[in-house]
Amino acid sequence: MKYRLLALITVTFLVSSCQKSLRIEHATTSPAVHDLLSVIQLAGDSTLVYLTDYFPDPQAIDSVSIPSHFQYSISDSKAYLTLKADNQSLPWLSYIFIWAKGDKYCLLVRKNRKLPVTFTFDPQGKKVKSVQLAGQINDWNPSSTNLTFDGKVYKTTKLLNPGKYHYQVVIDGKWMLDPANPTFEDNGMGGYNSVLVVGNTNPEELPKLVPFSTDGNKLLIKAIGNVDKFIVLWQNYLMDDKFITSKEEFYEITIPENARGYKRSHIRIWAYNQQGESNNLLIPLDGNRVVINPSQLSRSDKHAQIMYFLLVDRFKNGNPSNDFKVNDPEIHPKANYFGGDLAGVTQKVKDGYFTKLGINTIWLSPITQNPLGAWGLYPQPRTKFSGYHGYWPVSSSKVDFRFGTESELNELIAEAHKRNMNVILDYVANHVHQEHPLYKQHPDWATSLYLPDGSLNTERWDEYRLTTWFDTFLPTLDLERPEVYEPMTDSALFWVSHYDLDGFRHDATKHIHENFWRRLTQKIKLNLPNKPVYQIGETYGSHELIASYIGSGMLDAQFDFNIYDASVAAFARNDYPFTKLDGALHQTFSYFGWINLMGYISGNQDRGRFISYAGGALRFGEDAKKAGWTREIGVGDSTAYAKLCMLNAFNMTIPGVPTIYYGDEFGMPGGNDPDNRRMMKFEGLSTLEQQTLETVTKLVNIRRNNLALVYGSFQTILVNDNVYAYVRKYFDNTVVVIFNKSNQEQVIDLQLPEYMSDSVLYPNFNSKYSIQNGKLEVTLKPNSFEIFTTRIN
Repeated sequence: MKYRLLALITVTFLVSSCQKSLRIEHATTSPAVHDLLSVIQLAGDSTLVYLTDYFPDPQAIDSVSIPSHFQYSISDSKAYLTLKADNQSLPWLSYIFIWAKGDKYCLLVRKNRKLPVTFTFDPQGKKVKSVQLAGQINDWNPSSTNLTFDGKVYKTTKLLNPGKYHYQVVIDGKWMLDPANPTFEDNGMGGYNSVLVVGNTNPEELPKLVPFSTDGNKLLIKAIGNVDKFIVLWQNYLMDDKFITSKEEFYEITIPENARGYKRSHIRIWAYNQQGESNNLLIPLDGNRVVINPSQLSRSDKHAQIMYFLLVDRFKNGNPSNDFKVNDPEIHPKANYFGGDLAGVTQKVKDGYFTKLGINTIWLSPITQNPLGAWGLYPQPRTKFSGYHGYWPVSSSKVDFRFGTESELNELIAEAHKRNMNVILDYVANHVHQEHPLYKQHPDWATSLYLPDGSLNTERWDEYRLTTWFDTFLPTLDLERPEVYEPMTDSALFWVSHYDLDGFRHDATKHIHENFWRRLTQKIKLNLPNKPVYQIGETYGSHELIASYIGSGMLDAQFDFNIYDASVAAFARNDYPFTKLDGALHQTFSYFGWINLMGYISGNQDRGRFISYAGGALRFGEDAKKAGWTREIGVGDSTAYAKLCMLNAFNMTIPGVPTIYYGDEFGMPGGNDPDNRRMMKFEGLSTLEQQTLETVTKLVNIRRNNLALVYGSFQTILVNDNVYAYVRKYFDNTVVVIFNKSNQEQVIDLQLPEYMSDSVLYPNFNSKYSIQNGKLEVTLKPNSFEIFTTRIN
């Protein structure tokens, strides 16, 4: 009877689709901004909002309308807005309105979630000079958190967002577990950290939103749990009550008639109750109808990207005439040029390699001119290095002749676009090589190579992250200064305006001042207002540090290395439970949203290869760079191929942008740099490599053909040490994903959510299963997974 009532409610709602269409007033057909404006995160009692993040030309702003629970001031230039409020009295989400060129834009405001946490250390009578903290609470920078001695104990109080934090105490420079905290955990890489849990991290108490059904210009959202406020935006316009009807746990939304004139627009939905926010929803529209078929997507739909990262020099040699190794006997062959080039990438585009694999975004390593000589030094084996990787620019606008020509780059981009594929470029802004003309002409534009105490300011990744040099021949630019960031942002803009590139992967994001990112994004919006440019950064650090570079005026996303670390440990190691991976994923959602553009990687150029960890050829906790130099790193145990498939399956089925590091589609082994940068191989795959390639190709195809895996809600339905299962739903498209990481066959019983009662599910990997009365029973082999979809892919 319950399911029948559900169907009756659905029909009752959707019968109303014959109502006359509704329009949003104060929404013109020529908006002042084209991108979806991000939520303002309050920083405390007073928050400075850069209005230029939202309106690149602040002169377009006519006025602001701010609710009474805020005090505010706006600068004369309209570039800055200051918001003040009693944070405790604020709802989880509120909104302000900006009037610009006749449109009334709605900006959501998220209250500050931080809670005070006090740390203490009792020296127990021992003489101690300094007590510091280092961890995810401060990006592992002990100098930023010094405890103060009150005569008995050392103490400090920090404001932290709800979540779980790994940390250590640093006593007179010595790192150790917190003796006052009995809770500690495996750090995923062979060591242990103390663990602090802040606030209520139980997601079961939060409301959940599920895209349930759609018909005509109506869509139905199911809300699970109590909802105090339901908020809907079309583009950047608030949809008031005339567009929303609620009954029991369902909300019916009428798509505004304004959407009819748009090939692509979006509806965004949030809700909250007393415990906090729900998951957010993003619903793409085609005209005034919901996008329900993957064929309606294009390469402009950023959330639908599946990215492939390749090092140009190590991918394919398409034009031997431009081969040019550095002629220096001090360079080990592994650290010299291999001959890969743009022509080689174009050949693989043309022969269908990326199309067959299902890739729709190619990420190229840097291709700007690098030095001709040998630089740097590794002690054992003693070797210098060439600039084969592209990260040592001596020009910010010229294509390195060893990779090709301007015309060859244009050909690559054009051939990719013909096949509905994007091409994004790895761009280096943080530093230049000392031979770069900019540094020769303006050596004062670089930060100091020496610290006040006379020590070298090299590789001080955390303590001096905005000034540290990567090496003594790589000056870091002082990108806080306008005279430095103006020409450097012009150089970056050149690549997406002179060439038809689709975006950037930005190197060393956290080492660059936010002034650079704000100015670059502003220039892109002003100069290319109708071009979707995807910008994704690279930052190793806390969620808060990563998030500080993401937003309307900065980057679209960053690579989520916190999830990568957790997933490597969960899928490669038998003793790392899935519960930790699921907890890490939910913490990621709380920072970046449940539908996000974050990058989820199978590996990258700065880590040992996953398959070698999974097979035991690399040991967790060892120096993977040294291992790659001193011994031949293979796969190890052959179960590693199954574990690699699980990692790829995870990346392809969670929200975000899945990213394959070249070779991870079949299981290329290796230690760290440069052993993880071997030459790509396209032929002569072993049986296990071929089977892995076929599995990954099928996984990408499943992702491409199920909108639930791109825009669907996410709900964990079972998680323990060895089994992990979750559901994604996007209207009639439902996906159930199940992993078994144990070395034993498992019969897994799952209680499916009630909202799946009408879903007819099929396995894509031939697992034995049965579904009865809302329960799914599936048998999974050791180190395997199954993906159930509403159609077979």
